[in-house]
Amino acid sequence: MRLQKNTSLALFSVLEFAGAPDRHISAAEIAGKYGVSSHHLAKVLADLARAGIVTSVRGAGGGYRFIGNARRLTLMDIIQMFEELGPEARPAGAEAPPPVEAALGVVLAEIDANARATFSSITIATMLRLIERQQGGAAAKA
Repeated sequence: MRLQKNTSLALFSVLEFAGAPDRHISAAEIAGKYGVSSHHLAKVLADLARAGIVTSVRGAGGGYRFIGNARRLTLMDIIQMFEELGPEARPAGAEAPPPVEAALGVVLAEIDANARATFSSITIATMLRLIERQQGGAAAKA
């Protein structure tokens, strides 16, 4: 499963905000960190705000803050906001694919199903613990 840029930005943003839940973080800060335009990121953040995952505060000291439930919100919850995850439909009246293509399609569908199941089982809280462990490991190597 390959994620669209908006999906990745949404995941990065939610993890940044959830990692500092008491702090308002500007879109410009996130955009700079991930090398994207603030304008593009603002569209993604607006979707997250409409979904009740983040809230925004305007003005000096403003920005975005995580308001979701990190122990219940999964990666898949966010991914589904930006991706169409249904199976690819064949046009009506299309011929059946050759056996090799059909067999590969079965394998790829199974891989996608496994990816969806994995994303559905990983919460934001789990990701924050993983990030924390990786930061601890990186600090120990320095």
